[in-house]
Amino acid sequence: MKQNRTMIWIAAIIVVLAALSRVAFYAQEFYFSPVIAMALFSGAVIKDKKLAFFMPIVSMLLADILFEMSGIAKGFWGWGQVTGYGILALITVFGFYLKKINVLNVVGFSVASSLLFFFLSNSSVWLMDTSGYYAKNFSGYMDCLAAGIPFLKTGVVADLVYSALFFGGYAMFGKYADNKFVAS
Repeated sequence: MKQNRTMIWIAAIIVVLAALSRVAFYAQEFYFSPVIAMALFSGAVIKDKKLAFFMPIVSMLLADILFEMSGIAKGFWGWGQVTGYGILALITVFGFYLKKINVLNVVGFSVASSLLFFFLSNSSVWLMDTSGYYAKNFSGYMDCLAAGIPFLKTGVVADLVYSALFFGGYAMFGKYADNKFVAS
């Protein structure tokens, strides 16, 4: 029981640190966020699937609350944001399929998660655009994707770095985890 309580504390600390990291790196030109890597990691490693979804969603929600309260950025800005939460849940499900955790698989799943987030988030921006900024045709869709490329580049790097931290930390310290908490 004590070990399970310890693992819950570790999960809570990871959630808070990821939220703080998301806020801290927001001011960068194309900010560096741990949330996609956390969703992938949670789906792959956390045995309790409710907790696997809880960790990245709550971390993102906490960061959004911090954005809103601090005035750094708008924390809650519309329906497109709900899509972002849905994409995080989808990436968590994607992590369920990462059965054999090794460097090659983690890198592959991490890059695939980055691409999945890029295409789904930019597609939702294009579909939900009511300002007329992106034409509702193939050319407008390509313009929307092109506008997201700088974020994709930083996103891939961030997802690889944070995946290395999450999965690397798990490889180093996971043996101490309660097998009821993490997948074996």
